[in-house]
Amino acid sequence: MGLAKLSFLYQTLVLEHAKTPHHYAANLPTNGQELTLHNPTCGDTINVALQLQDHHLHNLCFNGSGCSISQASASMMTEVLNGKSVDEADQLIQAFFDLCMGKAVSPELQKQLQDAAIMGRVAEFPARIKCATLSWHAVQDLLQKKTD
Repeated sequence: MGLAKLSFLYQTLVLEHAKTPHHYAANLPTNGQELTLHNPTCGDTINVALQLQDHHLHNLCFNGSGCSISQASASMMTEVLNGKSVDEADQLIQAFFDLCMGKAVSPELQKQLQDAAIMGRVAEFPARIKCATLSWHAVQDLLQKKTD
């Protein structure tokens, strides 16, 4: 895919998810785990909530405020991780972090990341990596607390 087409696709997906986020909940459910993270560099705040049932992520949702990248990435994250086992989620979270840092990720993992795979473009803009990864870090932190 040409660079211009890739840039257009990136912009389109980010704007689409930021404008109409998936699994956005103005009031997060209180019957699961919840965590809030801040990115002081950009001013992003992300609140995530999830339930673990039979070692799988359910009802993963978010709310918060911030730049288009942070909001879009959170939306994409909920699409990717809802219903996944904790092990699958851990693997996909790491693959997402690797993409955002400009590292190679297998085509299979990129396919599993769905729209979120395009966020690998933030590797070109190091100041935006924290924006893209904030919600993913929140879920990772929740999962690590559950397994500690």
